[in-house]
Amino acid sequence: MHAKTDSEVTSLDASSTTRSPRRAVYYVQSPSHDGEKTTTSLHSTPVLSPMGSPPHSHSSSSRFSGSRKINRSHNNKPNWKQHHIAVIEEEGLLQTEHTHHSLSRRCYFLAFLLGFFLLFSFFSLILWAASRPMKPHILIKSIKFDHLRVQAGSDSTGVATDMITMNSTVKFTYRNTGTFFGVHVTATPLDLSYSEIVIATGNLKKFYQSRKSERLVSVAVMGNKIPLYGSGASLSSTTGMPTVPVPLKLSFVIRSRAYVLGRLVKPKYYKRVECSINLDPKKINVPVSLKKSCTYD
Repeated sequence: MHAKTDSEVTSLDASSTTRSPRRAVYYVQSPSHDGEKTTTSLHSTPVLSPMGSPPHSHSSSSRFSGSRKINRSHNNKPNWKQHHIAVIEEEGLLQTEHTHHSLSRRCYFLAFLLGFFLLFSFFSLILWAASRPMKPHILIKSIKFDHLRVQAGSDSTGVATDMITMNSTVKFTYRNTGTFFGVHVTATPLDLSYSEIVIATGNLKKFYQSRKSERLVSVAVMGNKIPLYGSGASLSSTTGMPTVPVPLKLSFVIRSRAYVLGRLVKPKYYKRVECSINLDPKKINVPVSLKKSCTYD
């Protein structure tokens, strides 16, 4: 055997290195539990180098699985957010739809009320217009003087004057021409005057007249000891009865109110009546016709 030179040794090392590369050996230190005490033991399990050791593959797989979990968790977060946003959007749409339906119902209700009010007003206006021409028909028929007396006396202040006392009855017919409504009838006092002095008065009792009907009305017109002052000179006589015809005037206003549609449509009718009367002392207790002696406004 001869001693190898340095060059030969170097070439041999290079060739051996080329044929099989040396792998470094690592030792993993893992804890071992013995009861409550924990000791650290070194296992002689060799771990190959990073160049091709199996533990690296295990570590990489664990990392890959961990990264998949992380990616899954990261991927789940946007899904949860998208679901939450979708729920919020759906709730918003439902709330908007509910609000829209509520507004629609309100609008429909207000439109119904407005339409009903307009229709009812139009219908009431038609009824009012239709009832206006149906005015009541009034005809003064007669007046009868039951009692008449003129005598001397004095008024409430003690002034001497002629006094007149009169009882009479006025009759007239009242006809309701309305075809679909009745009327309530009142009147102002029936005044019988002589020379601008009211010497007798009468009150009409209120009554109701049904549709398309007629009645005969009698009103008592009376005066008791009404002072005539200077106007009574032509009426006085020894018998207490006038000797000449006495001009009188009868005047009053008849008021009629119809209830066409309850109290909502209630047309009113006014009729002013004026009659000129000639009181003939010879016709006491005899009805005097007034059919051609009255005017109606």
